[in-house]
Amino acid sequence: MPFWVARVACLALLLICGVARADDLADFNAAVESVSAHSRVAIGYLRTGNADLASLELDRLRDSWSRFSERFSGKRPAAFDGNGLYGKLFTAVDARLVGADIMLKTGRLDAARDALNSVRGDLYDLRKVSGVVVLADCVRDANATMDALMVYNDRALDWDNSEIRSGLGQKADSYGALLDRCDEIASATVREAPEFRRLVDGAKASLLLIPKAISTRDADLLHRVLIELRSFDNLLAFRYG
Repeated sequence: MPFWVARVACLALLLICGVARADDLADFNAAVESVSAHSRVAIGYLRTGNADLASLELDRLRDSWSRFSERFSGKRPAAFDGNGLYGKLFTAVDARLVGADIMLKTGRLDAARDALNSVRGDLYDLRKVSGVVVLADCVRDANATMDALMVYNDRALDWDNSEIRSGLGQKADSYGALLDRCDEIASATVREAPEFRRLVDGAKASLLLIPKAISTRDADLLHRVLIELRSFDNLLAFRYG
């Protein structure tokens, strides 16, 4: 076989393998999203105290996770090569789902919700170690930043303290930057969806009022803005986190 023919064949094989490995990650992410969709709904029912519907959704979640495990526990996408968390993921999530079921059946809805949120954390940690970026993880980062921003929801805020004013402004800027990042990460279909646009654009519009609250030292305005932002943030987590 001429050298150039062998070289072309080798390059073609590498290209095919590369596409296949990329498809493995895309399939993995899509399967995780299917699992996560059930988890988000179950968490929503647990948050509102609807144990019966939470139980039904938890059953669907366990079925979805079982199918996911059968497919991927022995088939690691190339993106997770060398990631020690991959093998641990399956036993950890199995245990958390059992725990969530026990907590739900004993009426401890908050504990069941914590168990499901921990599954979200397990997947977040796995992807972060391997540098895999998805919208759900960006939303989780935004949730954490929103938690830090809510510290300033205090009508007795000391506006004379320059560190408080600058800290509030920085946290608001950080949250806005994460919203921009989530907007960029989202698929075209999600990015153009009316629901996603309402939440992201609504939150960005609310953020524009924080500099005004700081300059006018208006604690009531800040309170209203932060409550509105928290609502947008919770809905982002419920739908896309």
